Amino acid sequence: MLYGITAATAALLLTATLTALLRSFSLRLGPAEGRGLPARRARPRAPGRGRPVPLLGGVAVAGTTALVGWAGDWTGAAPLGPEAGRLLVAGIAVALLGLAADLLPVPPVVCGAGVAVAAALTVPYDELGVPAGLLAVAWVVLVTQGFRSLDHADGVMGTVGVITAFALGACAAAELMDGLAALLSVLAAALTGFLMHGWPPARIAPGRCGSLFTGFVLASAVVLVHAERPAGTGLGAAFALTAVAGADAVLVLVSRWRAGRPLLRPAPDHLVHRLRRAGLTRQGVMVVTGLAAFAAALVGVCIDLGWLGAGAAWWVAGAVAAVAVVGAVRPGGRPRRVHPHAIPAPGGPVPRSLGRPGRPRPEAPGAVKVH
Repeated sequence: MLYGITAATAALLLTATLTALLRSFSLRLGPAEGRGLPARRARPRAPGRGRPVPLLGGVAVAGTTALVGWAGDWTGAAPLGPEAGRLLVAGIAVALLGLAADLLPVPPVVCGAGVAVAAALTVPYDELGVPAGLLAVAWVVLVTQGFRSLDHADGVMGTVGVITAFALGACAAAELMDGLAALLSVLAAALTGFLMHGWPPARIAPGRCGSLFTGFVLASAVVLVHAERPAGTGLGAAFALTAVAGADAVLVLVSRWRAGRPLLRPAPDHLVHRLRRAGLTRQGVMVVTGLAAFAAALVGVCIDLGWLGAGAAWWVAGAVAAVAVVGAVRPGGRPRRVHPHAIPAPGGPVPRSLGRPGRPRPEAPGAVKVH
């Protein structure tokens, strides 16, 4: 117990410090000087005054989680065990793949294939069997991509990740999986330290490195915790614990299929984009998704502990289905196409086809970032 508190505190402080250092380093050597470090342009407060937001926050989250987790295993204070140790190694491999995608133009299909390979090496086939194990691999890839999609808005991925990690850590502790519970508590603390800088308006973002690492570790941990549970209880709890990320993935798949668009092409049709277009502020989007994640995770923990039946997951499934259907039919099903030469430069004059000429381009109230 004492080591868990010490490890969580160390992870929080170390991540907060390392994130600040990485942000300073990125801004010194970032794209503004043409040296290629990853950053995205934040929503400007005035025309032409956007600020760069570095994408190296995930390095701090993944690095701190690995360092503190392996320190506990090496000292014997909190041994990870073979399953949690293998999960951490695979998670670091996924984080490195995400970092490469942040630095280089790696196609999304390559990231998905890398996550699938890592999941295939982590899933416990002895408990699940080969058919169920392959389905678990596909589910891990889907949930991981869902967490990647949540990074389209400041603070959302980190908030949902913290809530999910704490809830899943409680489930792992109840199953006497102490090593996995310790790893999840360290991850939750690391994400909390990152949120000290990633709170909207974010000064640094987790990028693919942090979002893929977080999503993969959480999705794989859900499989490990519930591998030996009865099918109904295990599936219900697993679905509820990752409902927000799953809702985003289902929403994107349904809306792009209905619109006839490629499934892997980036577009502003994710859950956070739709919430922004509905009129929510950046802080509002984070609060709404955080509350939804908390409610769904609470249902998942209650199912796991036997306080609710597996049928309670249908409440969460109904909410996810409603969000997917309404979101696919209502705002933002297909983004408006504009000729690329008709898009003005930030702060520049607006062409006649887009507005009154000679005046700065106004910023749309629901402007969102797309990666």
